[in-house]
Amino acid sequence: MRTFPNILAIGTKVQKAITTTMLVGIVTLVTFVFSDLVLPQAAAAYPFWAQATAPETPREATGRIVCANCHLAEKAAEVEIPQSVLPDTVFEAVVKIPYDLDSQQVLGDGSKGGLNVGAVLMLPEGFKIAPEDRIPEEMLEEVEGLYFLPYSEEKENWVLVGPLPGEAYQEIVFPVLSPDPNTDKNINFGKYQVHLGANRGRGQIYPTGDSSNNNVFKASVAGTISSISEDEIGGYEVTIDTENDSVIETIPPGPELIVSEGEEVETGAALTNNPNVGGFGQKDVEVVLQSPTRIKFLILFLSGIMLAQIFLVIKKKQVETVQAAEMEF
Repeated sequence: MRTFPNILAIGTKVQKAITTTMLVGIVTLVTFVFSDLVLPQAAAAYPFWAQATAPETPREATGRIVCANCHLAEKAAEVEIPQSVLPDTVFEAVVKIPYDLDSQQVLGDGSKGGLNVGAVLMLPEGFKIAPEDRIPEEMLEEVEGLYFLPYSEEKENWVLVGPLPGEAYQEIVFPVLSPDPNTDKNINFGKYQVHLGANRGRGQIYPTGDSSNNNVFKASVAGTISSISEDEIGGYEVTIDTENDSVIETIPPGPELIVSEGEEVETGAALTNNPNVGGFGQKDVEVVLQSPTRIKFLILFLSGIMLAQIFLVIKKKQVETVQAAEMEF
C-alpha cells in the first residue's frame, strides 16, 4: 500500500520536471529570438570581414587595403571618375573588375561555381552615395539591384558593395553625391584622393588566420608518401613517412592532388594544384571639387584674352593701313 503513493509522488515530480524543462526551453528560445531582433549581430561574411578585421579604416598606413590580407593573388582593378566635379552634383564612379567569365572557383564544399565580386570604395570626406531621389533616371537603371553599405556609421563616404555575381557585375556603378563647401564649412574646394579595393573570387585565408580550401596545400615535413586515402565527404589524407614517425596531411575538398604514393617530397613541396582563379586589386585616383566661381572667372579671363588678341589684330591692321596710305603720298 505504501508503494502506490510513492509511485504517484515520483510521477508528480517527473511531470513537474518535464513542465519546468519545457518552460525553460520556451523562455530560452524567446530570449534568443528577441535578442536577435533587438540586438542583431553583424554578419561575419564576405565582404564585411574587412570591417571585422579593420574596424577603424580599411586602408593601412602602407596604403594597402586590408582585403589583400585574405585575397593573396593580385589582379587588375579600375575605377573611372570625372577629373573634376561641381559641388552638390551626382556623378558616376565606375568600378571595373575584369576576369575570365569561363573561370570557375572552388566553393566551400569543394564543388565548382561562378565567381563573386565585391569592392570597397573610399571616397573623400563629404562625398557619399547619392539618395535615390537625387539619382538621374538613366543612372537608376545602372544601379538597380545594388545595395551600398557604409563602412561604419561615422564613415558613410567609405562604401562596401557585394558579394555580387561576377557574370553580371564586372562593372559596378557607384552614384556619388559631391559635397557643397558653401553649406559645409568643413569641406574645401580642391583635389582629393579616391581609393579602390576590388576582389573577385574567394580568399585564401579567413580572418581567423585559417586557410580556406581555395589554396595550395603543402607538405609540412620531408619524407615519402606512404598512403593517400580519400574522405567520405571529400578531400584527402596524405600520410608522409619520415625517419622518425609519420605525419598525416589533411586536405579539404576542392584542390586536386598532384602527388602519388611512393613519391618523395621536401618540406614545403606542393601536394595539390592551385585552385584559385580570383584575386584582389587596388587603384588610387584623384578628383577635383571645382568651384563654379573659379570657372566663371576663368571663362571671363579667357574671354578677356581673346578680346585683347582680336583688338590687337584689328589695331595692327589699322596701323598697316595708315602706313600704306602715308607711303603713297
